[in-house]
Amino acid sequence: MAFINHAAKNLAIKIVYYGPGLSGKTTNLRYLYFKLDPSSRGDLICLETDTERTYFFDLLPIKAGLIGDFSIRIQLFTVPGQVFYEASRKSVLKRADGLVFIADSQIPLLDANLESFDGMRKNLLDHDMDLNLMPLVFQYNKRDLDSLIPVETFNNLLNPNGLPYIEASAINGTGVIETLKEIVKLTIPPVSKKVFEKEEEKKEEVEKEEPKKKKEVEFAFSGKVTPVTLKKIKIESQDDINNEIDKLTKEFTEESEE
Repeated sequence: MAFINHAAKNLAIKIVYYGPGLSGKTTNLRYLYFKLDPSSRGDLICLETDTERTYFFDLLPIKAGLIGDFSIRIQLFTVPGQVFYEASRKSVLKRADGLVFIADSQIPLLDANLESFDGMRKNLLDHDMDLNLMPLVFQYNKRDLDSLIPVETFNNLLNPNGLPYIEASAINGTGVIETLKEIVKLTIPPVSKKVFEKEEEKKEEVEKEEPKKKKEVEFAFSGKVTPVTLKKIKIESQDDINNEIDKLTKEFTEESEE
């Protein structure tokens, strides 16, 4: 569920990049960090324990329009992909508004993709969240390599409902921006409905206009490559992960527009 700050008129939408280890989740975030104008995104933050890392950074889309009177802000998370980090993956999924599943296209990793996807479904259920009701985009990554899993196989096994998918080579930046735009486009309408369902009367006119306008979220991309400045936060327990994620999100929604 999105975080909302009524005083600052900000709405923080949480999107989680999920997938098996080394499939390209952090590569996606780092490429976006490189390409986004520094004024439109926050720090790249790493929550670290002694044994694992989960990356987090936030960004502010410009010319994204409003949900009611609220500015839309997007937060992107990755999860640790290795199977023995189950608890952390489950923590990061809490309150997610949209999902990107990063599948590794290398043939030997088909089972790892299927196992990771099934784990995502089960972890969501533990939070009383139904994967079938959530905005979801697939990214079939590493399409620049040889001996690849056919797209048709991915769609048959992971995506039988025909949800949006992007063929990508995240290390080269191919498909990364397209994936972000697609998941944001899918996530904003249901978040708008959930957050403001108690203000239906105020939203009626806006909701009638939205299908006609079909505005897409626009991000401020820079022509220059931005060096990564990694902000590390040390944590000691699983509870600390939950508390720090909530703290970062609330701080983000309290920021005012300049």
